[in-house]
Amino acid sequence: MTQAAKTGSDHLKALQDGRWISINGEVVSNHIEHPAFRAAVKTAADLYDFSSASPNLEKMTFRSPTSGRAVSRAWQLPTTYQELVERRQALEQIACNTSGWVGRTPDHVASTLSAMVMGIDLFERHGVKRASALQEYFTWARDNDIWAGYAIVPPQTDRQPPARQGDFINASVCDEDSEGITIKGARQLATGLPMAQELLLGAVQPLKPGDERASFTAMVPVNAKGVKLMSRKSYEQLAGSTFDYPLSSRFDENDTVVYCDEVKIPWDRVFVHNDIQMARAQWFDIPVMAYQNYPAQIRLSVKLRFLLGLAYRMAQENGLLALPPVMETLGQMAAEVNVVQGMITAMETNGVQYGKYFIPNSSIQYSAMVYSQSLYPAFIARMRELAGGSMLSLPSSVADFTSSATAEYVERTHGTAKRSAVDRVKLFNLGWDAIGSEFASRHAQYEIFYSGPAFGNRIRNYSAYDWGQATTLVDNFLSSYDGPAGPVLGA
Repeated sequence: MTQAAKTGSDHLKALQDGRWISINGEVVSNHIEHPAFRAAVKTAADLYDFSSASPNLEKMTFRSPTSGRAVSRAWQLPTTYQELVERRQALEQIACNTSGWVGRTPDHVASTLSAMVMGIDLFERHGVKRASALQEYFTWARDNDIWAGYAIVPPQTDRQPPARQGDFINASVCDEDSEGITIKGARQLATGLPMAQELLLGAVQPLKPGDERASFTAMVPVNAKGVKLMSRKSYEQLAGSTFDYPLSSRFDENDTVVYCDEVKIPWDRVFVHNDIQMARAQWFDIPVMAYQNYPAQIRLSVKLRFLLGLAYRMAQENGLLALPPVMETLGQMAAEVNVVQGMITAMETNGVQYGKYFIPNSSIQYSAMVYSQSLYPAFIARMRELAGGSMLSLPSSVADFTSSATAEYVERTHGTAKRSAVDRVKLFNLGWDAIGSEFASRHAQYEIFYSGPAFGNRIRNYSAYDWGQATTLVDNFLSSYDGPAGPVLGA
């Protein structure tokens, strides 16, 4: 009998795994009920419930070729343009369910693993056993429709000498035997791990000779012995009410630093081992970097549409829509939203065959990453200009609406002839949480750096672009007329 699609209840059970996660000086015993994480965890469960509901099943899932189970289209390996579009429509719906505010939904690392499998020949050259481990893990992960996160960057303190001789700063192999490797040290920045079951540990930054111990890629359960998750401040926990912080209170996926305290990883979960060239090649010599950031652009397009709609509503509420400068600003923002959406369409229509698979155009994907890194802060700045002081004069909290001492005055000062104080404040609270709160500030930083530093993306875009199509135009034009020794045109 074919197993039913994964539900939110299934995911919650999987997250009750006894993992080690700390926040505010304590180790949390049951993070799915903790006020720092529970709303985000519920958001994760809701995504599975949506996908497994009968009306959404065909759009959101496909049948695993190994188990026959309905699993997320995030695990689908498209072989045609149509399959790529079907997959994108499912990922776009995932983004719509959070209005684009959860960056590391389960499709992100699923896309990473999918692209690795597309490039399985690279892993086979690295070693048949490592390729077999990758293929078997991918099959297991797909058939169980897991949610995975990753930590693939060394801690910034790795740039400094170790505090003590023999300290492991960047996570590295400290021991290995016939059963597997043992990892000690840290990796960052693991976004969304409170919502995830599995963790990919790898090295995306270049390694140099002598760094072989850090040149591994492996999957580990988040609750594995020795895995320590150290959470940043929880904006969810500080949000108070959904009315006051409608985004922070539900979509704070959280970021953690991962410390591996002698974590044993069996060989059947190790994909790269002791090879600094392979540690780099897995990201850039096969379409992993482009394919995993393609869903990120899909999510960003949804988020920008949401922000554009919010900017329009705030300007409308303030009676500004008829002003030419406001129309100009909103027109510019609408153009930018369309550019991001258009680049996604262009990635697909200009997609290429990669072996038997059909993948988005990598050059356009890298261009989209370069464009979006500078777009987001400018987009937010325009929203701030449109909002003006509207978000600075809000009541202190939802309690002001229920207190006998303040309720009447809140209505008098915030209500209008067309809109109640509750509805008006609700709108501008959303505006503040989107562009002014700590949650919003974290998102601004995230959108600029989640795909790496801008200079790196520009260099990758330089490498991916087909310069021949540009220089050929110039060369053909230069060859259309003679130099000083030749005849003068028009003579």
